Amino acid sequence: MLNRVTLPVTPFAQNCSLVWCSATHKAALIDPGGETERLLAEIEERGLLLESILLTHGHLDHVGATGELAAGTGVPVIGPQREDAFWIDMLEQQVQMFGFPPVVPFSPNRWLEGGDTVRVGQESLVVYHCPGHTPGHLVFVHQAQRLAFVGDVLFNGSIGRTDFPRGNHQQLIDAITHTLLPLGDDIVFVPGHGPESSFGEERLNNPYLR
Repeated sequence: MLNRVTLPVTPFAQNCSLVWCSATHKAALIDPGGETERLLAEIEERGLLLESILLTHGHLDHVGATGELAAGTGVPVIGPQREDAFWIDMLEQQVQMFGFPPVVPFSPNRWLEGGDTVRVGQESLVVYHCPGHTPGHLVFVHQAQRLAFVGDVLFNGSIGRTDFPRGNHQQLIDAITHTLLPLGDDIVFVPGHGPESSFGEERLNNPYLR
């Protein structure tokens, strides 16, 4: 079983997800945007072994603690898709743009593509490439538990911004309607910000998808 807890971090209240395999107690952090000490304390308190950092995309509020965590723990950084490399290369500029404290630079150990899988202990997450908010944005889906980690693609009642460099509104709508929603109305998703929802709820009620 894949266990999870949502840990909002940074002034942007970005939903970092700590996920772990109940059989092995091996864990991953999805989108550790900041507050490194708090994230490490959560891992220690639960008796978990961090084995990877998974990134949906390269925006600072989703990756800000990645370099410090990777340097301190030695775990690999996995994702996003390679088209987001320019965002990761621009971390210093992002710090200035968003008024964040300085961050430790990093390079992913493994870029991902749609159709890849990543492991958390004995559990598997399937990777979907969902561009639009950023060109290399990914979504992680645990199919058995009908659970998705969607970053800033889709929100409860909203969708991701597309006014950043290389954002594309039509790509985003296509990713949601042709890649995510067909996976099933019953899938619950953790967005990058705000409360959880389901694909079915958003298909029926999200004003941006009508």
